[in-house]
Amino acid sequence: MNDISIKSNTRIYQYDKNSKVKTWFFICVLIFVIFLFLPWTQNIRATGTVTTLFQDQRPQQVNTIIGGQVAKWHIKEGDYVKTGDTLIQLTEIKVDYLDPNLLKRTQEQLAGKQQSVDYYKSKVDVADQQIGAINSGLLLKLNQLENKLKQLQLKVQADSAEAASANNDFVISTTQYNRQKTMYDSGLVSLTQLEIRNQQFQSAQAKKISAENKLENSKQDLVITRIEMSSLKQENLEKVTKAQGEQFQSLTQIAGGQADIAKLKNQYASYSIRNGQYFILASQSGQIIKAQKAGIGEFVKDGDMIAEIVPDKIQYAVEMFVRPLDLPLLAKGQKVRFLFDGFPAIVFSGWPKASSGTFGGEIVAVESNMSVNGKYRVLVQEDANDSPWPKELRIGVGAQAITLLMDVPVWYELWRNINGFPPDYYTKEDVKSKGKK
Repeated sequence: MNDISIKSNTRIYQYDKNSKVKTWFFICVLIFVIFLFLPWTQNIRATGTVTTLFQDQRPQQVNTIIGGQVAKWHIKEGDYVKTGDTLIQLTEIKVDYLDPNLLKRTQEQLAGKQQSVDYYKSKVDVADQQIGAINSGLLLKLNQLENKLKQLQLKVQADSAEAASANNDFVISTTQYNRQKTMYDSGLVSLTQLEIRNQQFQSAQAKKISAENKLENSKQDLVITRIEMSSLKQENLEKVTKAQGEQFQSLTQIAGGQADIAKLKNQYASYSIRNGQYFILASQSGQIIKAQKAGIGEFVKDGDMIAEIVPDKIQYAVEMFVRPLDLPLLAKGQKVRFLFDGFPAIVFSGWPKASSGTFGGEIVAVESNMSVNGKYRVLVQEDANDSPWPKELRIGVGAQAITLLMDVPVWYELWRNINGFPPDYYTKEDVKSKGKK
């Protein structure tokens, strides 16, 4: 009993032995102080998902352009298709397009309307010829009347001269008769001589009246000819106007026919394009997912989604969301480290070179508008100077981002976090100035 108690006493109460607690305490303090002065890379942590940098490489919806009834499925979910492969076949359900000879009948209508327009064009040409003939006939008749008018003018001049001569003869005969009568009254001449002079006076008077009548008739013929010319012009104008009216009516029919032809051509092109929409083709190569319709006989509306295609050639990127507090610290071209879901990694966020299983990225865009989650969206592409991203990545895989900032001592980082200050960051100008120094 004494031996046991003495042995336990010596193990519990070590009064005569030197303690090493202080030594280990100072060693721990020294290690902690050294740790405080170790370099630490400031960083921003954010979460995101794998996506693509280009819109045409994201999952694409395959939509129907026309409504119809599902006649046959050529694919199933999970199949890989190439560009132009047939996905689904539709049949027509609208009454306006049920005629199997719709294109042929529309083309016949188009040909008939075109023939009608050609007929009206021929009618316009005939009206032009008719107007030309009317104008030519008018010109010929006007030339005839102008010649007649010139002849009548010359005749009027001759009749005027003849009337003037007859008037002079009448004046002379009147003077001679009066003189002869005076002499007869005086008994100087005989009655026979007076009667002869009276006969000459009567003859001169008759010639004068005849010449005046002839002159008036010539003038009347001249006026009638001029009236005839005016009447001929008026008649010709009426004929030309009537022909032009028919011509304009034909031109109106041509314009209406051409409008109908354009409308029929539009309908024909629409029908032709619609016939090509019964077979929905793959817009690009990829895998079929999310087939929406159940099977044969189901109806689809215009613009309904049939399925989605995930492209097989994708340039992956990551969309990450950062807090507004961290947004000023990000810029285009900045380096980012990623941890992808499903890929193991050992991470030391303060010592990125000691991390394993992380992948490099480079910021390509920082959006200026806040997303619905209250954060800002940042797009990051693969860093060409770093190890390539895994080929097994898929769109929608989660990613944790570590954006690297400045290298600072550990004590500074602790002090910053205790006080709630934002991280420090540097620009390219700061790097250049440091390099010069």
